[in-house]
Amino acid sequence: MPSPTEITSSQLSRLIGTPNSPTIIDVRIAEDIHADPQLIPTARRHAFNDMDTLAPELVDQKVVVYCQKGKKISQGAAAVLRYHGIQTECLAGGHFDWRDAGLPLVPIDAIPDKNSRGQTVWVTRQRPKIDRIACPWLIRRFVDPQARFLFVAPSEVVAVAEKFDATPFDMEDQFWSHRGEGCTFDTMLEEFQLFTPPLNQLAEIVRGADTGKLQLTPQSAGLLSISLGLSRMYRDDLTQLEASIGIYDALYRWCRDATDESHVWPHGKG
Repeated sequence: MPSPTEITSSQLSRLIGTPNSPTIIDVRIAEDIHADPQLIPTARRHAFNDMDTLAPELVDQKVVVYCQKGKKISQGAAAVLRYHGIQTECLAGGHFDWRDAGLPLVPIDAIPDKNSRGQTVWVTRQRPKIDRIACPWLIRRFVDPQARFLFVAPSEVVAVAEKFDATPFDMEDQFWSHRGEGCTFDTMLEEFQLFTPPLNQLAEIVRGADTGKLQLTPQSAGLLSISLGLSRMYRDDLTQLEASIGIYDALYRWCRDATDESHVWPHGKG
């Protein structure tokens, strides 16, 4: 049984990918990172002996801290944050427990460099529809919750990427783009190693809507319709992105928890 200040890998995995996911801090030492350079989804690195400087950024947040085995390093780091009044739990068993449970781990080398504020910065074409909304959702929920997204004129994406140290995505002839029959969402799942049954199913829905292959899933046509409607409702791309995040939250939860459920009327019949 975990202590009152611990959370299990199973419990944490149910929170990641949802709006209620805690801030996750990886406090493993350098040798451990070198031996296994992967992060629990959305985790950020921070030195275990410098938690006092991190505390002001975490006010009013729920935090989970993990080290290699869930012992002295994460226990001490979590205690320092609790001293500052931050609700903090340790991951029971640490990185080893998460890894041994077969839960997804994001390769550190796959994550683009962060800016001075600790954010990855991404740039793509303005007036998003499918991929250019689905990919930011995936990044925020599974890679970098603080990620910044820039929407610019198609002809300026590459130049903006160079001038603003941003990573271009969903653009032809770029690394983060369509590959073969897959869309950019598929590419991100592959590069970030986020192969889970719910995300794989969501990828099919997105791929069908984004590539015009609406026969791939019954949900693809609905996603296309909703996405086109949202693009007409909002002139500002960032406002549209924020309004659309809940659509993907709902689709993810359906893929994870509700695919076997139906709804009939009258109630209790059929």
